[in-house]
Parts: sequence; structure tokens; C-alpha cells
Amino acid sequence: MIKSPRGTRDLLPPDTALWNFVEAAVRDVFRAYNFHEIRTPIFESTELFARGVGEETDIVAKEMFTWEDRGRAESDKGQSLTLRPENTAGVVRAYIEHKLWDRGLNKLFYIGPQFRRERPQKGRYRQFYQIGAEVIGPVSAGSQSPARDAEILELLATLLDRVGITNWTLELNSVGCPADRARFSEALRQALAPVVGKMCTDCQRRAVTNPLRVFDCKVPEDQPIIETLPTINEFLDDACRVHYEEVKSILDAVAIPYVENKRLVRGLDYYTRTAFEFTHGALGAQNAILGGGRYDGLSEALGGPAAPGIGFAIGEDRLVLSLTASAESVVRKPDVYIAPLGPGMNREAARVARELRRHDLVVDLGDESFRLKKSFEAADKMGARFILIVGENEVAAGAFALKNLASGEQETVPRAELAQRLLRK
Repeated sequence: MIKSPRGTRDLLPPDTALWNFVEAAVRDVFRAYNFHEIRTPIFESTELFARGVGEETDIVAKEMFTWEDRGRAESDKGQSLTLRPENTAGVVRAYIEHKLWDRGLNKLFYIGPQFRRERPQKGRYRQFYQIGAEVIGPVSAGSQSPARDAEILELLATLLDRVGITNWTLELNSVGCPADRARFSEALRQALAPVVGKMCTDCQRRAVTNPLRVFDCKVPEDQPIIETLPTINEFLDDACRVHYEEVKSILDAVAIPYVENKRLVRGLDYYTRTAFEFTHGALGAQNAILGGGRYDGLSEALGGPAAPGIGFAIGEDRLVLSLTASAESVVRKPDVYIAPLGPGMNREAARVARELRRHDLVVDLGDESFRLKKSFEAADKMGARFILIVGENEVAAGAFALKNLASGEQETVPRAELAQRLLRK
């Protein structure tokens, strides 16, 4: 038997109802904040992620699904392509390619699959799903304002509350500008030099290539050493410090609670200034539901114009795990199950079903070969509210037996009144 590849899974009913519930709620929130959907390819040039995400990040160094294109066109041959491990770089590539700066401030969102070759665990898969958003544009459009950062964080608080996650924690930090990070990186190298030999092999590599990535380490034995290292807030310049204070001031004004985490640096090299994570206790040690931050130099790094931006990505798989709602509680059960009785009644049942579905009623159909008992069992199994009997006598009379499966009450309803009767709760 052929099974799905390791680290992937099939999403099946009724679980897909929960995913649809989340995505519908998310789209409603994005609409309220004037965000618009963007859809980018699921694979991009490998160079995009090497330049955008950072060659020394674990994502680029270890986790990408990459191959060499063998297309027929001569221009395609030899091009290295990668399934997208994240979507911000692709959105910024689209921003540059289509000259979206002509539109001023761009508020864009996406929902879709991403791919990383990592060890599968609870809520983490090699094909996983992200809900994300980016605010990007020229400085003249206000893209660099701390108000944009605060708006993103308020949107996220609203979104989590809307889908029923209320006991979240917002962790907040500033990772400064590139000059701040350079000073911080040098200080980290010096602090790591006498102790890095006691750390895991990944941290020993990171200490040489990109010391900030040491803060990504999840090895328990390394945490006491990491706790002794300098923090970025000691190296912020005045402009970054003022920006960070203004973000916190706006959050205080709109009553969004947060905790400052001075060791939060995020896992991607393009972040500047504001960095954040929302965490949730239901997910255990790996408790981040979502994260993001500001990336003011990413457009330039990819060959575009100056375009400050801020964004986030929600791990949808982990978000669904955090929900208190169950799939059964959000799935819409059939309003009515139609039971055709006798030869030729499939046609008549189909006609009645079409009439009812025009009123946005959920209708399921039996078959004229079923005995009445089997139709009742099928209706009950799928959780239908009513069962409607369509037989030769009912069709001739233009009125049908309608039974409430919860109360057992049965009545005869004229055909013209069926929809309105079913729409009454």
C-alpha cells in the first residue's frame, strides 16, 4: 500500500471543517484591516531564499527541498529551484517584480502550503500551512512607522480572539538595525569564545557563521550558557530605541498585553527592529503559534528599492491544534435528508433538493432503492435536522411529510412552504 510521504498528512472531513472555520474567520479579520490577498508560486529560485532568508540560517542550510530544473527550454536548464520554506521572500520578490510601490502602502495576506525538510513532531510537518501578512511600501507611504507594527500586533490579537484562542502570550523585542546587529554579533562572538566548546555542534557552527542564531538553539543543556550571553537591547541606537518605545506605547493605548523577551531574535536574517512571537501553553515546549517582525532592508537585499516592511506567519497546523473548538462543533450538518420512496422518485427528489439548495440549505439525498428504515438510519448518522419523504402520493399532492429527527415531531408541509419551514431554527 502506498502511503503519504513522511512528514505529510491528509486532512479529512470533519477536520477540514475546522480548517475552513479558521480560514473564514481569518479572511474576515483581514478584510476589516483592509488587507488584500496575494498568491505566489509554491516554488521559487533558490537564490531568492539564500539572499532573503540567509545562507547560514537552518532553513537554507538544512531544511529546503531544492532541485535543478530539467525543463525543455534552454533558459530553464541548470536553474536551481526550491519549494518555498516561507512566503515573505516570495511576496517581496512579487513586490519588486510588479513595481507595487506605485500603489503606495501594500497590505497583503496569503494562506497556503510551505515546505521544510525537518523532523516531524506534534504540529510540525514537512508540508505545513501558513497564514501570513505583509505590510510593505515606500517610506513616503508610512511603511516605516511604528504604527504599522502596532497595527499588525493588534490585528493578530483580534484574529486569535476571533477563532477562540484567548490565553495567548505576546512576546516582544527589538533586534535593532544592521549596525546594531553588527555590534551585537561581535559582542556575542567574544562572549561565546570561552564557552562554545561546551555547546552543541550546531551552536559551535553558528558561533562562527552567525552568532545570533545561537538564540535559536532548543538543546536544554545549552540554555544555561545562553542565559549568560549579552542581549540586543544593550546595543540599540537611539532611533531603534525610540521606535520600539512607540510600538509599546501604542499597544498600551489599545490594551494589547505583551511581555518583553530580550532574547527573542527570530530565525531569519532579514528581521530588523520589532520582532515578536505569540505563544500558547497547549502546544508544550515548542509553544509558538506564530511569529514575525520588521524587515526594512529585505527589498534592497533582493535588488529592489527601499521598501520598509513588517509581517508575520501563523503556523496553521499549530493554530488548529490550539483551538478549543472541535471539528464537530463547527461543521455544518445537513438541514434536511430527502428520502425518495419508490421507482421514479430519484428524479422528483432531485427536483425538490435543487429548489431547497437555492435557499442556501444543506441538503443530502437518499436513493429510491432504500427502504424507509435505511433512509432514517442514514439521516441520523449524518446528523441531519429533518428527513423529508418524497413518494408518489406526496408528489401528486404537492405536500411532503417532514420529520424533525431531534423531537420526533412530524408534519405535512406544502411544497411552496418547505424552504421557509426548514429555515426556521
